[in-house]
Amino acid sequence: MRNDHLTPRESPIEAGQIAPDFTLLDQDREPWRLADAVREGDVILAFYPLAFTGVCTEEMSCVTNELEQTARLGARVVGISCDSFAAQKAWAEMKGFRQPLLADMHRQVCKAYGLYWPELNVASRGTVVIGHSPDGRATITWVDAREPGKAVDYPTVLSKIAPRA
Repeated sequence: MRNDHLTPRESPIEAGQIAPDFTLLDQDREPWRLADAVREGDVILAFYPLAFTGVCTEEMSCVTNELEQTARLGARVVGISCDSFAAQKAWAEMKGFRQPLLADMHRQVCKAYGLYWPELNVASRGTVVIGHSPDGRATITWVDAREPGKAVDYPTVLSKIAPRA
């Protein structure tokens, strides 16, 4: 799936900026579009470098374990890496992940969000929370770009989700 309309960034996207819309295939080869998901509530994008690796497995396990809490807050979460949908599916089945895992095989989304690791040609580690601005546009509300070996602090992520009115 191509997202040629996206513009690469040199640094991570920042809170207050409009979220670049995109469509990627999930591990079941189903298209997942940000604009559709954000209509339902806040969206958490969990970027990670590589499936089947230690810290990435730790992070996605944490996401799976907190899916109900995330949903109670009115949000949804997806993992995003440059792995293929086939690798994502095998990893999800092996580890029991229940969240969508999106395949950014052309690296356009991770680059548009400024979460790209050029030395390895993969997504870098980072979490982006997307909500709505007063005018209804999908807006970045929080970003956490991390070093490769540093796992997400998911309770902090959950604290960044806007309460539903």
